[in-house]
Amino acid sequence: MLHASEVRYLAGMLKREYEGQVCSIARSLELVGDRWTLLIVRDLALGLSRFDQLLESLGIASNVLTDRLNRLVDEGIIERVRYRERPERFEYRLTEKGDELGLVLLALMQWGDRYVSQKPPRIARRRSDGSPVSVALVAADGSPVADDDLELVAGPGMRSAGTDRRSRSR
Repeated sequence: MLHASEVRYLAGMLKREYEGQVCSIARSLELVGDRWTLLIVRDLALGLSRFDQLLESLGIASNVLTDRLNRLVDEGIIERVRYRERPERFEYRLTEKGDELGLVLLALMQWGDRYVSQKPPRIARRRSDGSPVSVALVAADGSPVADDDLELVAGPGMRSAGTDRRSRSR
């Protein structure tokens, strides 16, 4: 039998919501933080759109795929579009909100190419001339931002000025 402190610890570890955290990363992970969700978004970005295509590509259980697709629709990341009436069939398309996750996936892919994969399975390049592209930090004026020139400071969503004054310089 578990002790009460162990039950509280396990409950905290198993919680999906990041209550009490004022952090856009935590809130984003609540929506897209599991493996299957990001892989579904990847496949949709690569042009797959139908349930059976996603099922085959991912090797995922159909009930898990259904759950993730429904959640992505509910969150406005993808839309469900009927492509046949009889029998009724649907395909899935990224919304603007979902399409913008492409940059996040590209950054994750490039990190994986650098630190995880021996040989990158895909290369990101500009269509017009085939030159390689990479995700980079740029200022509003388009100039590059060096790692040592980046800082995170309190924004308008921070609780209050006295609650958390931490900033992080890299």
